[in-house]
This record gives sequence, structure tokens and C-alpha cells, in this order.
Amino acid sequence: MAATRRHFLRSAVTTAVAAGAVAGTTAASTATASAADRAAGSTKAAGPGRVSANGWPIDSAPNDTGSVWNRPVPGTGFGVEVAIGDVETILVHVVRRFHYEIEALRAGDVTGYRSPARTKGYETNHASGTAVDIRPDCYPAGVRGGFFAHQVAVIRDILADCEGVVRWGGDFPTPDESHFQIDVPPTSPEVRRVAGKLRGWNATPGEGAGVTLDAHDAGRRAAARALQRRQAA
Repeated sequence: MAATRRHFLRSAVTTAVAAGAVAGTTAASTATASAADRAAGSTKAAGPGRVSANGWPIDSAPNDTGSVWNRPVPGTGFGVEVAIGDVETILVHVVRRFHYEIEALRAGDVTGYRSPARTKGYETNHASGTAVDIRPDCYPAGVRGGFFAHQVAVIRDILADCEGVVRWGGDFPTPDESHFQIDVPPTSPEVRRVAGKLRGWNATPGEGAGVTLDAHDAGRRAAARALQRRQAA
């Protein structure tokens, strides 16, 4: 059934992406853009020496002299290019929970860093190593509804783990369901706090990614819904 849905999404992508691109450009150019529009970023292309849409410094030399390096994703057998340190801890947590609880991932399924010359708007967050796309070919930008309800519940639960530090592209006005990005600036104390919490989970048996969780637990669902409302405000 999942394969049928993905086949439908791929067949619809040309029309849907074109429509989504027009809608996204219109939203970005509107002076009274909503909070969700602002989170998705402008359509201005990124360049070296600048910051990405979420305020993090763009890296033009990944795996060399900058802050973006290929980091392992434990339990998957592959790595992803992200900003090292706290951002790494948070985004790797997102990828690991997706791998364990939504769909098993393989090398090539996750895109982290992208050159600033190839990004604009919210996509510039890839150029700072603060965003990942998980299976973008299966969940193309501009198309909504790629995940089943129980999978969305897990995504919401993952976001609740991150306490608002991460935003899902599925909530953008023009959806990008494969996309997850750091949604606060580098000056936010929440980045260090959430990363510290996740590191504590990773060091504690029976906690963190890879542990069986019930995303439909009443308390967890309440936290996930509260965060969804806050991020939509």
C-alpha cells in the first residue's frame, strides 16, 4: 500500500511541485507572511559568508575547514553532513528515530549539507549544516500526504523530543515532508539544552532513539499537539 502511495506521489510531482513553487514564491513575497511562512525562509539564494534562513553561518568548505562534517548515524551504517556539536546531536536523533520507527534507511536516503550555490529560501539551512532531507525522492517538495497517520504521529513525537528546536517541512505552507531543520538561531540556549537532554538519553540504557516508544500515549500526544499549536502560531 505504501508503494502505491509513493507511486501516486511521484506521478503527481511535476504538477504539484510547479503549483507549490508558485504558492511558495507568493507567500514569501507577501509582507504579512505568517509565522510558518517566515520559518520557511525567503526565496533569496545563499552565498558564501552569509547566514542561512535560520540564522546559522553558511559553510562553503564541508569536511575541510568549516563546521560541517560527515557524522555517523549510529545504527544505520551511514553518515550525514551536518554542523558538528549540538546540531549534530539533535538532527542525528531525528534521523535515528525515523530509521527505527518509520522506515529503515540506507546510505543515500538522507541529505544533509548542500552547496550554498544550489539553495535558496529555507533550503539554505542545508548550506549551514542545520537541515536534513529524509528520502526526498519519496516525499517530494510540494506534495502533502506522503505519510500515513501513524507515521505522522511518530514525526510529531520526534518533534516533541526536540521541544521546538526542530521544525518539519510538512508544516510549511508549501509542504516539504522530507525536510527537517533547526528552527532557532545559534544564540538560542535551547539548542544546547535539548542537545544535552538527548546526549543524556543516549548514555542511558532504555532511553533515546532505538527504544520502543508509544507515540499514541496520552501524555506524549498532548505534548506533540501543544508543540504543533505553538509552531503554527
